[in-house]
Amino acid sequence: NGVRLLTLNRPEQRNAFTVDLYQALTGALHEADGDGSIGAVVLTGAGPAFCSGTDLGELAALVAGEVPEGAAGGFPGLLDALMEIHVPLVAAVNGPGVGLGFTILSFCDLVYMAETARLRAPFAEMGVPPEAASSYLLPMRMGWQRAARCLLGGEWLAADEAVAAGIATEVCPTGEVLSRAVAGAERIAAGPAGAARTIKTLMQAAQHDAVTAARGREDAAYIDLFKTAR
Repeated sequence: NGVRLLTLNRPEQRNAFTVDLYQALTGALHEADGDGSIGAVVLTGAGPAFCSGTDLGELAALVAGEVPEGAAGGFPGLLDALMEIHVPLVAAVNGPGVGLGFTILSFCDLVYMAETARLRAPFAEMGVPPEAASSYLLPMRMGWQRAARCLLGGEWLAADEAVAAGIATEVCPTGEVLSRAVAGAERIAAGPAGAARTIKTLMQAAQHDAVTAARGREDAAYIDLFKTAR
């Protein structure tokens, strides 16, 4: 019914992002955006987790100077895609979302969370800056105090708290989160051709410059951190 389902499929690693997975998701998003028969995309995770963020083993290798092939376009390329695609993006958060598994939700138009799912941004305790423009997007969406609890305190955010904070749309029974998300995506896809994409494009334009600037500041902070670490 005009819905493309994309599944992060590294369940044994709790769907942590590697360079390969960044590139695969980036390509899949652009492919769906370029397919006029697709009215909405649903993003979910395989197994019990939604996404545990960046693969820490690969990140440690990067800090040590072992740069995987394609790394330069991996994470930035995914963020570019999330900012550029105009097909509506719906998340089915089937389990815990940590790091990018949390911050990616700010780029989703609808977010359905399983009642057992939780979100966490452990950047402060890891000694790293926030990413994915979350230093801007989370305070904007959640309010300063709630964002500070997540970004500075690293506290878990339960599904009902995520809805109250404006990060998620709806809490669902765990076994129904994907079907609910697909149903929501089908409602969007059933509308007049191109209308939803046009509306999303207009919504994106209002925050494009601020998100781009936040990404630049976060990237600069990461570069300083890596220089120190090395």
